Amino acid sequence: MQPEKLAHYEKVLLEQLRERAPHIREDQAAALDASDDGVKDPADLSVIDVNQEIALRLGERESQLVADIDQALLRIKEGSYGTCARCGKVIDERRLEALPTARYDATCQAAIEADNGEDEHATL
Repeated sequence: MQPEKLAHYEKVLLEQLRERAPHIREDQAAALDASDDGVKDPADLSVIDVNQEIALRLGERESQLVADIDQALLRIKEGSYGTCARCGKVIDERRLEALPTARYDATCQAAIEADNGEDEHATL
């Protein structure tokens, strides 16, 4: 991949990283703040538990997105960015524009999802 393209994707990934970091802290804080505050009503406790679970899952999702961004930045430094980790073919630039953290080309992503029993259509 051309150095200009790599610099573009690195800039996009770094911006995404800057955007995601505060969300992780907010989600973790929301999960910790969702305490029972002495509430004894079972319905209220259930709502608190659900809210805490949602906040934790959102935090986990954001953490995974940050990890994916970190891996993509590492691939840029290693020189393997834009190459499918499964088949070694070049990942289409339209796919990288839509999903800069993509590790697989669309064909391999579809095969992986089919093997995992996920939706038969490839994700971006």
